[in-house]
Amino acid sequence: MTNDTNGPLDGLVVLEAGSMISGPTVGRFMADFGATVIKIEHPAFGDHIRRFGPQKDGVGLWHKYLSRNKQSITLNISTDEGAAVFEDLVGEADLLIENFRPGTLERWNVGWERLSEVNDDLVMLRLSGFGQTGPYSERPGFGTLAEAMSGFAYLNGFPDSPPLLPPTGLADNIAALFSTFAVMFALYHRDVHGGGGQYIDTSLIEPIFGLLGPQPLRYDQLGAIESRSGNRSTSSAPRNVYRTGDDRWVAISASAQPLAERTFDAIGRPDLKDDPRFETNEDRLEHVDELDAIIQDWMDDHSREEVLDAFEAADATLAPVYNVEDILNDEHYAAREAFLTVDDPDLGEAVVQNAFPKFSETPGRVDHLGPSLGEHNDAVYRDRLGYDESVLSDLEAEDVI
Repeated sequence: MTNDTNGPLDGLVVLEAGSMISGPTVGRFMADFGATVIKIEHPAFGDHIRRFGPQKDGVGLWHKYLSRNKQSITLNISTDEGAAVFEDLVGEADLLIENFRPGTLERWNVGWERLSEVNDDLVMLRLSGFGQTGPYSERPGFGTLAEAMSGFAYLNGFPDSPPLLPPTGLADNIAALFSTFAVMFALYHRDVHGGGGQYIDTSLIEPIFGLLGPQPLRYDQLGAIESRSGNRSTSSAPRNVYRTGDDRWVAISASAQPLAERTFDAIGRPDLKDDPRFETNEDRLEHVDELDAIIQDWMDDHSREEVLDAFEAADATLAPVYNVEDILNDEHYAAREAFLTVDDPDLGEAVVQNAFPKFSETPGRVDHLGPSLGEHNDAVYRDRLGYDESVLSDLEAEDVI
């Protein structure tokens, strides 16, 4: 899909010296909205994301998704020659994204102190498992560890089950979202307030911890540690998933009094509004087992389509539990252009999520999926940096690029 409008980040040059999910997700956000994102990969094996997860005919689908709209170049930064080329690239960049283990770039003599001398306007995003400082900073860090240590896994799951990890890279993606905000804050400071460059230190553990609500405040003020509650909420009821008569699933969230009353209307039980067990939210939480049983009994006698119609008629809050096939067949997702088909040389026609959110004047776009390894070496080294043929030949001969 293409459009005739440059994205809001048009003209911004981003170097992505990252691998796997967190760093490259920041790069994907930037690329979707018009930045020139140059992805640096090792010449021998590239980003490990190319071999991670589902493949089609040897083509990694995670790579195709995360590396979309980016340019791919090869460079071995760990060599002296590669570090010198890296400095040339940094000299042309607005933003550097890296998610190596802390100390790696310093070991290669291209840490923040050196790179800020090369480009004093550089914004450098440093993503790592535990951050650049603290007693755990040098540990290897992955999203799973952050999901465990942040408190998320402890809260997730059912009371009689072990802590439950998410099925996808939740901590990585949350850290990427926080990091993208941070990058834009730093660029605003640089470009609007006349500040210089700076580095940003994002760990995987803190952003997901920050999204768990007032857990520290609750513990500090009340001495309470929230535990697993399954699909229920400890703050409002009804809130759960329910199986419909045709063996499908729906979710209800009635977090305000009018929504609970509309739920009672939807299931044909307006009398529950005056039932002392369910009159207030506190009453409903105290009698949640009875309330869930009443709702489930009604669900047993109705198909999912009938349930959806009844709740829509009552203006009550309910949604179907979708899998990806349901999403791709849903008229609302289609009307919102939430996914699109992109022609890819390896996969043919391929469906991916669109660029979110929607902008009225400078929308994001998906021009292409992840490129082949080193596909843009000439465009970057020859055209952008001005390296001549002899320099490129020497770099290739020495396995630097």
